[in-house]
Amino acid sequence: MSVGDFQGRLLPRERILWTGAPARGLLFSSRDALMIPFSLVWCGFAIFWTYSAARQGAPLFFDIWGAMFVCIGLFLVFGRFALDAWLRRRISYAVTNRRILIQRDAPFSKFTSIDIERLPDVQMEGERSGRGNLRFGSAASSSGYPSYGYARMSGLPALDPVPQFLGIEGPQRVLDLVMKASQDARSGHRSASDA
Repeated sequence: MSVGDFQGRLLPRERILWTGAPARGLLFSSRDALMIPFSLVWCGFAIFWTYSAARQGAPLFFDIWGAMFVCIGLFLVFGRFALDAWLRRRISYAVTNRRILIQRDAPFSKFTSIDIERLPDVQMEGERSGRGNLRFGSAASSSGYPSYGYARMSGLPALDPVPQFLGIEGPQRVLDLVMKASQDARSGHRSASDA
């Protein structure tokens, strides 16, 4: 991760204080305590049902229908981890003196910028082995439903709509840096408006 990745995105008099990237490889979280058993049961049942239908000479439609559910089960058991790891390799993070920046490259390109003066709720999750997550915003969307529902159900944290730093090193240090930058920006804005 280099500072150059964000140079074209910086505003006048904005400077980068920190850059980082999500953890590479497999990334387990608390949601996997439910998702893994569910996916194993789903996949096991789909394989059993498809095998039983094939052995009993069911029409081809039942084989195709069962194969579809087996594929979904295999994705839930294995594929979601591989896809999430692949997506996280295309994400980079930065904290500047004015904003939180998150860049996600193709195929799901997205650039997120959060004004540090109007910082939403920040939650820190985990710090096992020096890594953790910072979420910028509440878990509830404006519709009242959890905005991270799709990401939780799909098992793809990299596609969670709530902006976050996933699996970063030293999350407490980064959180402290964000909070200090937020306080500095607010006090600088107050002193400029008082003048």
